[in-house]
Amino acid sequence: MATSPRLSSVKPHAKAVTAVLSVLGYALVIGAFAGILPLFPSLSESTVLLFSDLIAVVNSVALSALLIGWYLIRRDRVRLHRVAMVTAFGLICLFLVLYLWKVGGGFEKSILIEPGQFLYEFRSIVRPLYLLMLAVHILLSVVAVPVVLYAIVLGLSHTPAELTETAHARVGRIAVVAWSVSLALGVLTYFMLNHLYSWTPR
Repeated sequence: MATSPRLSSVKPHAKAVTAVLSVLGYALVIGAFAGILPLFPSLSESTVLLFSDLIAVVNSVALSALLIGWYLIRRDRVRLHRVAMVTAFGLICLFLVLYLWKVGGGFEKSILIEPGQFLYEFRSIVRPLYLLMLAVHILLSVVAVPVVLYAIVLGLSHTPAELTETAHARVGRIAVVAWSVSLALGVLTYFMLNHLYSWTPR
Protein backbone atom coordinates (compact mmCIF):
# COMPACT_ATOMS: atom_id res chain seq x y z
CA MET A 1 0.00 0.00 0.00
CA ALA A 2 1.83 3.08 -1.24
CA THR A 3 1.49 6.61 0.09
CA SER A 4 1.22 9.71 -2.07
CA PRO A 5 4.44 11.71 -2.63
CA ARG A 6 2.94 14.66 -0.73
CA LEU A 7 2.21 12.52 2.32
CA SER A 8 5.56 10.78 2.05
CA SER A 9 7.26 14.15 2.42
CA VAL A 10 5.78 14.35 5.93
CA LYS A 11 7.77 11.31 7.11
CA PRO A 12 10.79 13.17 8.51
CA HIS A 13 8.55 15.75 10.15
CA ALA A 14 5.81 13.56 11.68
CA LYS A 15 6.36 14.84 15.22
CA ALA A 16 6.44 18.48 14.12
CA VAL A 17 3.27 18.08 12.04
CA THR A 18 1.59 16.42 15.03
CA ALA A 19 2.65 19.27 17.32
CA VAL A 20 1.33 21.94 14.94
CA LEU A 21 -2.01 20.18 14.44
CA SER A 22 -2.37 19.60 18.20
CA VAL A 23 -1.74 23.26 19.03
CA LEU A 24 -4.21 24.32 16.33
CA GLY A 25 -6.86 21.97 17.72
CA TYR A 26 -6.35 23.17 21.28
CA ALA A 27 -6.47 26.80 20.14
CA LEU A 28 -9.80 26.27 18.35
CA VAL A 29 -11.38 24.61 21.38
CA ILE A 30 -10.11 27.19 23.88
CA GLY A 31 -11.09 30.02 21.54
CA ALA A 32 -14.63 28.67 21.16
CA PHE A 33 -15.08 28.22 24.92
CA ALA A 34 -13.62 31.63 25.73
CA GLY A 35 -15.68 33.32 23.03
CA ILE A 36 -12.62 34.91 21.45
CA LEU A 37 -13.07 33.15 18.12
CA PRO A 38 -16.45 34.28 16.75
CA LEU A 39 -16.34 31.76 13.92
CA PHE A 40 -19.75 30.20 14.38
CA PRO A 41 -23.23 31.62 13.74
CA SER A 42 -25.67 31.69 16.68
CA LEU A 43 -27.86 28.64 17.16
CA SER A 44 -31.40 28.40 18.47
CA GLU A 45 -32.14 26.13 21.42
CA SER A 46 -33.74 23.54 19.15
CA THR A 47 -30.65 23.51 16.93
CA VAL A 48 -28.37 23.09 19.96
CA LEU A 49 -30.44 20.07 20.96
CA LEU A 50 -30.22 18.71 17.40
CA PHE A 51 -26.45 19.18 17.44
CA SER A 52 -26.27 17.26 20.74
CA ASP A 53 -28.08 14.34 19.12
CA LEU A 54 -25.91 14.49 16.00
CA ILE A 55 -22.74 14.57 18.09
CA ALA A 56 -23.86 11.45 19.97
CA VAL A 57 -24.55 9.63 16.69
CA VAL A 58 -21.20 10.69 15.20
CA ASN A 59 -19.34 9.60 18.33
CA SER A 60 -21.14 6.24 18.41
CA VAL A 61 -20.24 5.51 14.78
CA ALA A 62 -16.68 6.72 15.39
CA LEU A 63 -16.36 4.36 18.36
CA SER A 64 -17.65 1.49 16.23
CA ALA A 65 -15.16 2.28 13.45
CA LEU A 66 -12.35 2.52 15.99
CA LEU A 67 -13.12 -0.87 17.54
CA ILE A 68 -13.52 -2.44 14.10
CA GLY A 69 -10.13 -1.02 13.13
CA TRP A 70 -8.56 -2.46 16.28
CA TYR A 71 -10.13 -5.86 15.49
CA LEU A 72 -8.93 -5.76 11.88
CA ILE A 73 -5.29 -5.03 12.68
CA ARG A 74 -5.27 -7.93 15.14
CA ARG A 75 -6.31 -10.08 12.16
CA ASP A 76 -3.57 -8.47 10.02
CA ARG A 77 -6.13 -6.85 7.72
CA VAL A 78 -3.97 -3.77 7.20
CA ARG A 79 -5.83 -2.12 4.33
CA LEU A 80 -9.24 -2.42 6.01
CA HIS A 81 -7.70 -1.32 9.32
CA ARG A 82 -6.48 1.83 7.64
CA VAL A 83 -9.92 2.52 6.15
CA ALA A 84 -11.59 2.05 9.54
CA MET A 85 -9.14 4.29 11.37
CA VAL A 86 -9.27 7.06 8.76
CA THR A 87 -13.08 6.83 8.93
CA ALA A 88 -12.96 7.15 12.72
CA PHE A 89 -10.62 10.14 12.45
CA GLY A 90 -12.84 11.81 9.85
CA LEU A 91 -15.84 11.38 12.13
CA ILE A 92 -13.93 12.92 15.03
CA CYS A 93 -13.13 15.92 12.84
CA LEU A 94 -16.85 16.20 12.07
CA PHE A 95 -17.58 15.95 15.80
CA LEU A 96 -15.11 18.76 16.47
CA VAL A 97 -16.87 21.06 13.99
CA LEU A 98 -20.31 20.28 15.45
CA TYR A 99 -19.11 20.58 19.04
CA LEU A 100 -17.28 23.87 18.54
CA TRP A 101 -20.29 25.27 16.69
CA LYS A 102 -22.60 24.12 19.50
CA VAL A 103 -20.38 25.76 22.12
CA GLY A 104 -19.47 28.87 20.12
CA GLY A 105 -22.93 29.50 18.72
CA GLY A 106 -25.10 27.98 21.40
CA PHE A 107 -24.62 26.88 24.99
CA GLU A 108 -23.55 24.03 27.24
CA LYS A 109 -25.87 22.15 29.60
CA SER A 110 -25.70 21.11 33.25
CA ILE A 111 -27.39 17.98 34.56
CA LEU A 112 -30.52 18.38 36.68
CA ILE A 113 -31.90 15.38 38.58
CA GLU A 114 -35.56 15.98 39.42
CA PRO A 115 -38.07 14.14 41.65
CA GLY A 116 -39.42 10.97 40.07
CA GLN A 117 -36.44 10.47 37.78
CA PHE A 118 -34.25 7.35 37.77
CA LEU A 119 -32.42 6.90 41.10
CA TYR A 120 -33.52 10.32 42.31
CA GLU A 121 -33.11 9.10 45.89
CA PHE A 122 -29.41 8.53 45.14
CA ARG A 123 -28.85 11.86 43.39
CA SER A 124 -26.03 12.67 45.82
CA ILE A 125 -24.18 9.71 44.27
CA VAL A 126 -25.49 9.88 40.70
CA ARG A 127 -24.54 13.51 40.08
CA PRO A 128 -20.91 13.17 41.27
CA LEU A 129 -20.63 9.95 39.26
CA TYR A 130 -21.90 11.75 36.16
CA LEU A 131 -19.45 14.62 36.74
CA LEU A 132 -16.59 12.14 37.24
CA MET A 133 -17.40 10.37 33.96
CA LEU A 134 -17.67 13.73 32.21
CA ALA A 135 -14.32 14.83 33.66
CA VAL A 136 -12.59 11.62 32.54
CA HIS A 137 -14.18 11.99 29.09
CA ILE A 138 -12.89 15.55 28.76
CA LEU A 139 -9.44 14.74 30.17
CA LEU A 140 -8.97 11.80 27.80
CA SER A 141 -10.24 13.91 24.89
CA VAL A 142 -7.58 16.49 25.65
CA VAL A 143 -4.61 14.20 26.27
CA ALA A 144 -5.50 11.88 23.39
CA VAL A 145 -5.21 14.61 20.74
CA PRO A 146 -1.43 14.43 20.11
CA VAL A 147 -1.38 10.65 20.50
CA VAL A 148 -4.19 10.12 17.99
CA LEU A 149 -2.75 12.67 15.58
CA TYR A 150 0.72 11.11 15.74
CA ALA A 151 -0.69 7.65 14.99
CA ILE A 152 -2.71 9.06 12.08
CA VAL A 153 0.20 11.08 10.66
CA LEU A 154 2.49 8.05 10.81
CA GLY A 155 -0.16 5.78 9.31
CA LEU A 156 -0.86 8.07 6.37
CA SER A 157 2.74 8.99 5.59
CA HIS A 158 4.32 5.53 5.78
CA THR A 159 3.76 2.23 4.02
CA PRO A 160 2.84 -0.79 6.18
CA ALA A 161 6.41 -2.07 5.86
CA GLU A 162 7.82 1.27 6.96
CA LEU A 163 5.44 1.48 9.91
CA THR A 164 7.12 -1.51 11.55
CA GLU A 165 10.17 0.72 12.04
CA THR A 166 8.15 3.47 13.76
CA ALA A 167 6.25 3.87 17.03
CA HIS A 168 2.92 3.55 15.19
CA ALA A 169 1.82 0.27 16.80
CA ARG A 170 2.75 1.33 20.33
CA VAL A 171 1.26 4.82 20.00
CA GLY A 172 -1.77 3.37 18.23
CA ARG A 173 -2.56 1.06 21.14
CA ILE A 174 -2.49 3.98 23.56
CA ALA A 175 -4.61 6.06 21.18
CA VAL A 176 -7.23 3.33 20.78
CA VAL A 177 -7.65 2.85 24.54
CA ALA A 178 -7.82 6.57 25.37
CA TRP A 179 -10.00 7.38 22.37
CA SER A 180 -12.41 4.47 22.95
CA VAL A 181 -12.92 5.20 26.64
CA SER A 182 -13.41 8.90 25.93
CA LEU A 183 -15.98 8.24 23.20
CA ALA A 184 -17.85 5.66 25.29
CA LEU A 185 -18.05 8.00 28.29
CA GLY A 186 -19.13 10.84 26.02
CA VAL A 187 -22.04 8.82 24.67
CA LEU A 188 -22.99 7.62 28.16
CA THR A 189 -22.99 11.12 29.68
CA TYR A 190 -24.98 12.38 26.66
CA PHE A 191 -27.65 9.75 27.35
CA MET A 192 -27.79 10.63 31.04
CA LEU A 193 -27.98 14.37 30.38
CA ASN A 194 -30.45 14.32 27.50
CA HIS A 195 -32.64 11.24 28.00
CA LEU A 196 -32.36 9.96 31.57
CA TYR A 197 -32.36 13.23 33.47
CA SER A 198 -33.07 16.91 32.87
CA TRP A 199 -30.74 19.78 32.12
CA THR A 200 -30.37 23.51 32.54
CA PRO A 201 -28.40 25.90 30.30
CA ARG A 202 -24.91 26.78 31.50
